[in-house]
Amino acid sequence: MAKYFDVHPDNPQPRALRQVADGLREDALIAYPTDSCYALGCRLGSRDGIDRIRAIRRLDDRHHFTLVCQDFAQLGQFVRIDNDVFRAIKASTPGSYTFILPATREVPRVLQHPKKKTVGVRIPDHAVARALVEELGEPLLSSTLLLPDEEEPLTQGWEIKDRLDHVLDAVVDSGDCGTEPTTVVDFSGGEAEIVRRGAGDTSRFE
Repeated sequence: MAKYFDVHPDNPQPRALRQVADGLREDALIAYPTDSCYALGCRLGSRDGIDRIRAIRRLDDRHHFTLVCQDFAQLGQFVRIDNDVFRAIKASTPGSYTFILPATREVPRVLQHPKKKTVGVRIPDHAVARALVEELGEPLLSSTLLLPDEEEPLTQGWEIKDRLDHVLDAVVDSGDCGTEPTTVVDFSGGEAEIVRRGAGDTSRFE
């Protein structure tokens, strides 16, 4: 049965975030809000969490997981970025974008694309998500909460708890945060390639 945390969207309660972060350190799988839609999240090194996300979403090993980072300094520990790409990403964060980049050795191999050795990274423009990552002290391994055979992600915390109570350890609810996932931009080849058009404005990458 998933624990339920009702968290203020702009001023999240520190005690609640501490409890959620403590659970993540013990391999909890959570649902939490972002600036695009709700996401599934676990700690970076949780093999159990990865397997559970794959099972819930029915993902294969080619799926790009996303590392949700607190800030640009943290993001830079996990991906390799040249100067031109640095400027483009810096100008777009925080925001509703996921960037696919070559992974550093800090990223567990199981999270990397099996052939490209890439990983997705993002810095969300959402107070709860960023405060949770700050409390955790490391990126949050994430995937959009989009269930198989459904066209839109779940967007209400109570509905997420009702439907996924048996497979999640916690639900962090801070109200409706929309149904449109992030815009995904692949920079792994050096040039911007828009993989998915979503909540973020794509004009700067075209």
